[in-house]
Amino acid sequence: MQARRTPDERFDNLPGYPFNPNYLQVDDTEGGELRIHYLDEGAPDGDVVLLLHGQPAWSYLYRHMIPPLVAAGFRVIAPDLVGFGRSDKPVRLEDYTYARHVAWMSDWLAQLDLTGITVFLQDWGSLIGLRLVAAFPERFSGVVLSNGGLPAGPIPDEFAGPARETYKTLPVVKAAELEACFRGNYEGGPPGVPGFLYWRKFCAESPEIVRPGDPIDLIGNAAPLTELEKEAFNAPYPDESYLAGARRFPSLVPLFADEPEVAENKIAWKVLKQFDKPFLCAFADDDPVTAGMEQPFLDSVPGCQGVDHRTIGPAGHFPQQDQPEQCVKAILDVTGR
Repeated sequence: MQARRTPDERFDNLPGYPFNPNYLQVDDTEGGELRIHYLDEGAPDGDVVLLLHGQPAWSYLYRHMIPPLVAAGFRVIAPDLVGFGRSDKPVRLEDYTYARHVAWMSDWLAQLDLTGITVFLQDWGSLIGLRLVAAFPERFSGVVLSNGGLPAGPIPDEFAGPARETYKTLPVVKAAELEACFRGNYEGGPPGVPGFLYWRKFCAESPEIVRPGDPIDLIGNAAPLTELEKEAFNAPYPDESYLAGARRFPSLVPLFADEPEVAENKIAWKVLKQFDKPFLCAFADDDPVTAGMEQPFLDSVPGCQGVDHRTIGPAGHFPQQDQPEQCVKAILDVTGR
């Protein structure tokens, strides 16, 4: 599998990111290896907090949460998913599948042999992370889920055909129009189209994805990023050849019943419906992407009972950026600190 590796100098002197890199090699599923980067901060014998990012972010998203968690005595680990951050980036779109992402991170987790993990999940960090929780429930002692989920073909069959036909003719919106698409008030396309289909189209085709960090600043954030922060979020991607992962991720979300990994996600749900360790939902008050997605967990996961769920705000899709202190507090609460 051919992959790109972002030059190290791209990560020099990023604001608020003084952390040392760590690396592990994982099986690329084609007989080769891929290098996964991760941060490993705090006491080596501390209780583990695992922070999983989504798309189009990387571990830089957790820069404000890591120091207070370390100060609380935790060993804090924050990997970059394959295709993001300082991890290797396969160059072909077809190299990226949901199953491979789960396999790569399962390999990484097993090599580190982490146990007693409290995990913070958001966006694609939840689609992959909840699969890890279901595959290795004995390794996890608690979950904080923020602005994420585990979809298993949520679009009903009777709407699947029309939705797919509509997707073919959707315009490729401008980055500045994405929030309107998610909020259902975009006027440049057919009515009633889920905002995520516009996001899928944008990532697959828009030339603006060359700056993948910029959408982080646009999707319901409470406060805009500084120019230096934008540059830092974009540091892993010198040019288009590094962007296959960012382009591909939205197309891997199993929206339709016949898409890959629907059956596997349904199996994972069966495990989660027996997961009785603390499971805290901490969704943002103004995320147009995942609003309401916490309810199936509150209804079905035993570990949600008796837990102090909360709304983080003011915050948009990336509460780690908008309200890192509240995210840290959720982790401290679920661990009983």
